[in-house]
Amino acid sequence: MKAVKITVTGVVQGVGFRPFVYRLARGLGLKGYVKNLGGSEVEIVVEGPSSKVEEFVARLRSDKPPPAEIQSLTVKPTGGGFREFKIEPSGRSRRAYSMIPPDIGICRDCLAEVLDPKDRRYMYPLNSCAWCGPRFSMMEDIPYDRGNTSMRDFPMCTDCLREYRNPDDVRRFHAQGNCCPVCGPRVWLEDRNGVVINRENPVLEASRLVEERYILAVKGLGGFHIACLATDDDVVLRLRTRKRRPEKPFALMALNLETARRIAYISEEDARLLESPIRPILLLPEREDSPVSRYVAPGLSMQGIMLPYTALHYMLLSNVGDGFLIMTSGNERGEPMCTGNREARVKLRGFVDYFLMHDRRIVNRVDDSVVRRTGGFYTVIRRGRGYAPRWVRLPFRLPRPVVALGAHYQNTGCLAFEDIAIPTQFVGDMDNLSSLAELERAVSFLLKTYRIDLSDVVVAVDKHPRYLSRLLAEKWAETYGCRLVEVQHHHAHAASVMVELGVKDSEMVAVTLDGAGYGDDGTVWGGEVLITGYGAYTRFGHLEQVPMPGGDRATEYPVRMLMSILSRFMPVEEVREFIVGRGLHKGLPYGAEETDAVLSLLERGNAPLTSSLGRVLDSASALLGICFKRTYEGEPAIKLEATSNRAKPIDLLEPRVSRSKPLVQTHRIFEELLEKLDRPREQLAYSVQRALGLSIGELAVMASKGRSVDRILVSGGAAVNTVIFEAIREKAEEAGLKAYVNTVVPAGDGGVSLGQAAVAGFRVLESLL
Repeated sequence: MKAVKITVTGVVQGVGFRPFVYRLARGLGLKGYVKNLGGSEVEIVVEGPSSKVEEFVARLRSDKPPPAEIQSLTVKPTGGGFREFKIEPSGRSRRAYSMIPPDIGICRDCLAEVLDPKDRRYMYPLNSCAWCGPRFSMMEDIPYDRGNTSMRDFPMCTDCLREYRNPDDVRRFHAQGNCCPVCGPRVWLEDRNGVVINRENPVLEASRLVEERYILAVKGLGGFHIACLATDDDVVLRLRTRKRRPEKPFALMALNLETARRIAYISEEDARLLESPIRPILLLPEREDSPVSRYVAPGLSMQGIMLPYTALHYMLLSNVGDGFLIMTSGNERGEPMCTGNREARVKLRGFVDYFLMHDRRIVNRVDDSVVRRTGGFYTVIRRGRGYAPRWVRLPFRLPRPVVALGAHYQNTGCLAFEDIAIPTQFVGDMDNLSSLAELERAVSFLLKTYRIDLSDVVVAVDKHPRYLSRLLAEKWAETYGCRLVEVQHHHAHAASVMVELGVKDSEMVAVTLDGAGYGDDGTVWGGEVLITGYGAYTRFGHLEQVPMPGGDRATEYPVRMLMSILSRFMPVEEVREFIVGRGLHKGLPYGAEETDAVLSLLERGNAPLTSSLGRVLDSASALLGICFKRTYEGEPAIKLEATSNRAKPIDLLEPRVSRSKPLVQTHRIFEELLEKLDRPREQLAYSVQRALGLSIGELAVMASKGRSVDRILVSGGAAVNTVIFEAIREKAEEAGLKAYVNTVVPAGDGGVSLGQAAVAGFRVLESLL
């Protein structure tokens, strides 16, 4: 006989783990207890025959519930004397830190109950069990118990309580979100004036209204969506007008894989990800015969598709003839997604005709995650539902907790302590105070949950002196005495990949590619090759710097950047003649007059300098007549890649690298591009991206010479461009190196907070050594 105490960390609260442990222990005749603890971990004590205890420990991993994830499992001898095995009330103490469970897409069993006319949960839109449903989005605190979630507003009825107490009910025994139509949250439909419609079957009525070409707000797990037909041009254009969103693509939700395959090409690996509990929006190549309106994703070659992750979504789609709908975030432009019913009524009434509501409170706002494939890797574009707030292990232990406040665009925060880093869910662009408040809420939730005092924290911020997140950092520094650590933007990008790969502090070569980051020399960086560790880095090489005439206005109107690059090898008068002669001046609000003003700026040298790959891709997009105005982040570059996806791979342009000074000679690539403008646009789009990628790859290989590196790390918003990444990888492999891009956090600015936390934490560690 022996008794052991087991501490389990990972995703082990809110996933049916305690009921599973209870059944396993009782089945093996063991005594003891299981309970949740205050660090999101689970504590187990088992007593019995030695062989049975060993079998129990082995089966904890092999037989665990489907959504559970075990990261660590420690076993220590302990005292015995138990008479039975039971689930004890949760404790507030902490033995170890563990993960907060993310929201989980509806399981097959719950969906089957909703579709079974004989089941008491038939057509209940908010059905869930121990294996699926809302978790993080409804959690107020840990441990994960009903009283610490918004489900505390809904006491269980007699039938649900019977299931909750029945050890043989695998999916509902001790399921904290257990509910039904009698006792659970209710769903209703109302018009924009708050008048309730069709109380008997609101979801069916909502489907009918969508079919009749109305636009609906739909409350989901982590916020509101806006839903409408995706096949009707007039409806899509009406939504674009109402939302003031002229070009940015809308996401689609399809009833099932069969429906999704009518829209896009889907591999078996894609299918597994789409049907996984994460249920992300996956960017997929669109079929030539797709029934989707061309206004859903104008100028793009891919559609973002997700499958239903609640019964409500499934019921809504199953009664729509198309079997799929636009399902885009319900928010005002530049604002976070709406979560509250009252908030949605105020902010969305100008966009929608009806509201499909429920009365379960959303505690934590969580946007849908977005994923794409880049060079064989699945890369996360937006990290939200299904991923957040999973943590990432750091390859070293921090002496003090760190809060990183991320970048300006696509913002996330990050809390790091011990050897754990927890990026927040996607927050959004820091363009206004409401987004800054949302960042503070997201970080504060993690601080509260893991019982970390701000007075003990180091705060990491971007070096840019005018980022809005700096206001929050300075407020905390003044209020709590936090130490502030500045982290250069591209150093953070590089460090994020190092963390993902478990790199300690060995010297690495990193390529960081994006639109903008504040450089050490006060210029705008964005096409960098760094030799880096966590504590320090060296800028080995970069794209040649060119002026940004008009500063940020050059990011909005890429013809400005094109003129800047052309002026590197053409006299100003020739640039003007070329721009006007090809009609490119029409891509500027004031045409020829603005063209002259831009050229005057360039002649005077009155413009900030940039090495940004994003601005170069924008210029190519304008030159080839693909995109003349950026209405959403990365639009010209994204449309350039989309155009190239329709081309057969062909090398029309040579890579251009200066060896005397490690620079990518951007102007020489454009000089050759001008000579071949009679070739098909798709081929030129492909070739210019490939030439840039090969040039950057060559620069990275040069940086690796004489250094003990076996791989090139690639990060930044432009790193997910498949043509560019594969060209970099080709150069790396020719030199016997591997190339890696982020897969755990976004390669874009959504991953910066993880890198900031690692860099700031390592610097604190270094200062103590």
